[in-house]
Amino acid sequence: MSVRTLLFLILALPALLLGGATALGMTIPVPEWGREYVMRIVIASEAPPLELPDIQGPDDTARPLVVIDAGHGGRDPGKVQRLPNGDEVYEKDLVLALALELRDRLLEGGGVRIAMTRDDDRIIPLAYRPEIARQLGANLFVSIHIDSAGDRSEVSGATVYTLSNEASSEAAARFAERENAADSLNGISVETDNSQVSDILVELSQQRTQEDASELAALILREGDGKIAFHPFAKRSAELAVLRAPDVPGVLFESGFVTNENDLARLMSEEGRSAYVDTLERAIRVYLARRSER
Repeated sequence: MSVRTLLFLILALPALLLGGATALGMTIPVPEWGREYVMRIVIASEAPPLELPDIQGPDDTARPLVVIDAGHGGRDPGKVQRLPNGDEVYEKDLVLALALELRDRLLEGGGVRIAMTRDDDRIIPLAYRPEIARQLGANLFVSIHIDSAGDRSEVSGATVYTLSNEASSEAAARFAERENAADSLNGISVETDNSQVSDILVELSQQRTQEDASELAALILREGDGKIAFHPFAKRSAELAVLRAPDVPGVLFESGFVTNENDLARLMSEEGRSAYVDTLERAIRVYLARRSER
């Protein structure tokens, strides 16, 4: 049997069987498990060109620029949590709401310029996010995410991550591994020079950038004390791709756990989000005020 004949039989036989059954008035049962089973095959595609977002706020370029990054987006939902009523909550939506409220609050207070890596539901490659901050010459980069603890619904509280080539804990290392895999899981191919990234990480450990990022993380913990719930080990570090801007201090703020009922309720309520935004805004303004005095 030739290869061409074999391929014809493989492709045509199911259709012929289905057509014959239909003509005879027969039905072909579908296994019950097959109705909800979905096989997802992601085909890697080249990432679109990097486009710099608009800068909002004062026209005075001497004013500090903060880049706010809402994690995930588009076909990358981030963590997903099913509610008791069956609805699903996506991390990408909750963090976008937080990011937009933080942007609005900072603009209302004045004195600072703002750029968003995304202000709608679209996917942005991980490598582009810190690169946006770098190319815009930002003074600060704040990435907002929400964590998940799987079946451990008792785990709760916000955490703040800074960049390090050595994770502060095993949990931080696992978190970084999950977050850094987002592009490959969603079929995005971005060429990077890993050796150059490693060199940057080594340099960062000896530069002022990491000291500044650590200072902002400490300010977030200070300003949020008594206002929002923090994880017992709230200040962490890890090799996070989203923070790899060698000359822009940045933090990744995990605002809680979608798997915790109380954390999720706060993140889904206007009052709860306001507490997070208050904390971040005050920490950012104190940080920028200190920089202006130097």
